[in-house]
Amino acid sequence: MNRTAVVALGGNAISPKGEEDTIYNQFTNTRKSLKAVMNLIRDNYHLAITHGNGPQVGNAFLRMELSLNKAPFLPLGICVADTEGGMGYMIEQSLQNALIRENIQRDVVSIITQVVVDADDPSIQNPTKFIGQWYSGEEIRELVKKYNWQAKEVEAKGWRQVVPSPIPRRIVNQHAIKALVDKGIIVIAAGGGGIPVYIMKNGLYEGFDAVIDKDLASAVLASDIKAQELYILTNIEKVAINFGKSDEKPIDRISVDDLKKLQSEGHFTPGSMGPKIQAAINFIESGGKLVIITSLESALETLHEGCGTTIIP
Repeated sequence: MNRTAVVALGGNAISPKGEEDTIYNQFTNTRKSLKAVMNLIRDNYHLAITHGNGPQVGNAFLRMELSLNKAPFLPLGICVADTEGGMGYMIEQSLQNALIRENIQRDVVSIITQVVVDADDPSIQNPTKFIGQWYSGEEIRELVKKYNWQAKEVEAKGWRQVVPSPIPRRIVNQHAIKALVDKGIIVIAAGGGGIPVYIMKNGLYEGFDAVIDKDLASAVLASDIKAQELYILTNIEKVAINFGKSDEKPIDRISVDDLKKLQSEGHFTPGSMGPKIQAAINFIESGGKLVIITSLESALETLHEGCGTTIIP
């Protein structure tokens, strides 16, 4: 039987920091990043691919803000959906061309993915994710009133919209994605964490302004499609304890119980490695067999157990 894996491409895979975020550069970086995915395709893996969209959805929301008085308002969920489609197209075409060059017969498809969250998720009462432009107090009051935004002030910078980051619970399109993956079709899904939706009392779906962590959503996707392996590609080669300190120590291989112990000791910060570690724990505890966290650069050469940090049950 073919092994099934989810590969989560980090934001640096398509839009590295310090580089102009043009579409030309995004295509160039996408083609490069997919060399890592090709390592698994050559081993006949069944695959789903996820990706970050932080810079892209930020740009989409900025364009919406700059045109507020000239074009209809677009909610954040639509901006997420738009970037899922655009980035899915970039990844899809780049991967199709890579397959053609190697004479590999595999289909690739992108799916705009809705992700269920809890309507009473605690983050909704205390949103912390900043999006969009900075505004003066007078400007933000008008926007909060008109568009029902929530906003917070940062000293010396001004006011900015904030949205919650709820925990992903279930992929709405999971059965369709699994059916495609099981047939050997490579699926690009849950881009940017997917579009957050909740289930109303009447059982219908409803979207709202929020952002979902891409790595946590990738773990949910991997569990929902019964993948055995999850690969999280980021900007560091290995997970480390005492990161950035003189006694920093990289982790080669670790059990999920030992990883949870390190997590409880505060080694993984919420704004950096924390979500990736939680995603790895969630996936292994839901039945996953293997998680590898490594850098995109390392994965370009090889992507298998022994590369980066390996997490096992």
